[in-house]
Amino acid sequence: MNLYPVSAGNLKLDGGAMFGVVPKSLWERTNPSDSNNMIEISMRCLLIEDGNRLILIDNGMGNKQSDKFFGYYHLWGNDNLDDSLKKYGFHRDDITDVFLTHLHFDHCGGSIQRNKDKTGYEPAFKNAYYWSNEDHWEWATNPNKREVASFLKENILPIEESGQLKFVNIPTGDTLKNSELGFDIFFANGHTDKQMIPLIKHKGKTIAFMADLLPTAGHLPLPYIMGYDTRPLLTLKEKETFLNMAANEQIHLFLEHDAHNEIITVKQTEKGVRLKSIITANDIL
Repeated sequence: MNLYPVSAGNLKLDGGAMFGVVPKSLWERTNPSDSNNMIEISMRCLLIEDGNRLILIDNGMGNKQSDKFFGYYHLWGNDNLDDSLKKYGFHRDDITDVFLTHLHFDHCGGSIQRNKDKTGYEPAFKNAYYWSNEDHWEWATNPNKREVASFLKENILPIEESGQLKFVNIPTGDTLKNSELGFDIFFANGHTDKQMIPLIKHKGKTIAFMADLLPTAGHLPLPYIMGYDTRPLLTLKEKETFLNMAANEQIHLFLEHDAHNEIITVKQTEKGVRLKSIITANDIL
């Protein structure tokens, strides 16, 4: 098995929204903002090469939205998914499976592209199955008013229409062992219903793709929870459970949204779970 960090681009989001009730004087120590209160955010995906399977975890915002839409998110840098795949000798048509941690637009927007004549939509990964879970799919296709702006129909419905959609099983507890994708999955419900956190065994280590359970290293303290989370008290409990496990089992945390830290490990301290080390992806994957 080989793992590759893949960038689908970078954006900026309001620091206050990213840290909820935490004062700016605290969160800005780890995530400095610009004059508009915006902080730098990555859309870092993970590519798993495992035998005949090439699995892509999340795929960023894509490029099919309007200039007005992208203007809200202050895109920066030159990273894009196709160039990132090419760096490792791959093309999007090589992808066999697209695993979607959840269906917010910055995680699944690259799943679907406009067709050649620009009259409709088609899968951006024509040879891949797209993996979600039944509960989250229902949540996303019949969205609550709080999340409706994050669940864009053009990102989601064409997946099902293509016939390429598959669902993983939903466990009775919080973790699905030995999923069809070859890794365990931790289910978290605080950010959005049935978000999926992959736990990948690699070179004697466990790599957890943290998605929005832990957006950046600056979110390690338990109360540092995004304003986007639908059930922040549940996120608090889920973070505590997961971070304690990560500290005790030395799980490596792959950060999707941290523009400056790719992978971290954590440790137990008198103040709770805190940062232990920062690791460059190429040094461990």
